[in-house]
Amino acid sequence: METFFKLRENGTTVRTEILAGLTTFMTMAYIIALNPNLLTGFGAEGMDLWNGVFLATCIASAVAMFCMAFLANKPFALAPGMGLNSFFAVVAANIAGLTGMTYVESFQAALVIILIEGIVFIVLSVLNIREKIVDAIPLGVRLGIAPAIGIMLMNIGLGSNAGVYSETGGPFFVMRDFFGALTPSVAQTSMGSGYSAMILSAVTMFIGLFVIVILAKKGVKAAVLLGMLAASVIHWAGSAVFLGTNPFASLSTASFVPPFADMASTTLFKFNFQGFLDIGWFTAVTLVITFCMIDMFDTIGTLVGTASRAGMVDEQGNMPNMKEALLSDAIGTVAGACSGTSTVTTFVESASGVEAGGRTGLTALTTGVLFLACIFIAPIAAVIPPAATSAALIYVGVLMLMGLKNVDFDDMDQMVPVALMLIGMPVSGSIGHAIGLGLISFTVIKVFSGKAKDVSVLTYVISALFLVKFFLIV
Repeated sequence: METFFKLRENGTTVRTEILAGLTTFMTMAYIIALNPNLLTGFGAEGMDLWNGVFLATCIASAVAMFCMAFLANKPFALAPGMGLNSFFAVVAANIAGLTGMTYVESFQAALVIILIEGIVFIVLSVLNIREKIVDAIPLGVRLGIAPAIGIMLMNIGLGSNAGVYSETGGPFFVMRDFFGALTPSVAQTSMGSGYSAMILSAVTMFIGLFVIVILAKKGVKAAVLLGMLAASVIHWAGSAVFLGTNPFASLSTASFVPPFADMASTTLFKFNFQGFLDIGWFTAVTLVITFCMIDMFDTIGTLVGTASRAGMVDEQGNMPNMKEALLSDAIGTVAGACSGTSTVTTFVESASGVEAGGRTGLTALTTGVLFLACIFIAPIAAVIPPAATSAALIYVGVLMLMGLKNVDFDDMDQMVPVALMLIGMPVSGSIGHAIGLGLISFTVIKVFSGKAKDVSVLTYVISALFLVKFFLIV
């Protein structure tokens, strides 16, 4: 372990790294079931495609994390990115409507887009072009990435991670529908029978958060993991005692046999090149560029923001082994295309493992092994309540807000881009789009305040590309 990961040099231990990897896994395990739900939610034929995407999610994520561990020696976890998977599903559905193919055939055509994107990223990473793009992001914008991700994590934890459904509809969320209700009676009327489950979710979430905070203040390194476990136990007990439901009921009918046959028949190397060509070259090129831009800046933002929080960057905000980290992301995307899922990218939930002490690739390796294990034990991972993971996301989000202390609040060149990213990230749900807003505002302010020479050529190019992406209708 010392030879591979240089644990002493990074001030960590095997135990700390494994606990950090487990913490990261618990905060992002939701993607294992959610990703196939999103990618096959347009009436795909049967469960075969769902099973294929499920296995692809586990396998591609593990491959990417193994690359992150051994190529970059960084604690960052990767999986099919949220937002990008929804966009992929919409693209696949549109291809089906445009060409008359079945959804499975259009899904396989859309996989060609992901394959091309991954190959492009591998080339750009090897040629150091992606690293140069990272370097082109002004320091002021970089300083705002981590706090903006922090608010985004808090928004996910409080606003969209733990949803409750009932006969009146849903999903209902803690911040919007519980704390945002005019009175408790209004909330109860709105949620119907789901009101009790909402109370349990809110209680679970905040008890978990306070357990994490108290343990962290006492210097317990496994505070995040222990807080999530405590919250899980509370939720399981509350479900049994107050809601009269068995939180482990799904395990009695769960299958632990991986559906490899379904994967082989629907997604494994099932590229529909002819279907891809049928959508037209202009549309195809536009889609590839769109996926590339979103993924590139989502990954860059997550890496820079999380590394900043972990103290892995120098005074200029640069992270060692950035090239290898970006290459791992690119390889993961190609692995995802070949196995059958949307773009694989660095997960913002990696911040939870970093906060638990993860500093090397052993953290990523641990999370990757657990993802592979989920091929066989996915039903067990599924019993972790979302409210428990929300507690960790809120805590890590609060910590990442501390990065605001490095921002010069008296310098409008810094403050305006940072402010736009702080609101843009949680509202849009896209790290990349928020960075685009920050870069555009930075460039405009510099140019019209007579400091155009302070902006690099590459920053001008990136800002222009984002303007085209935001405003050019294609």
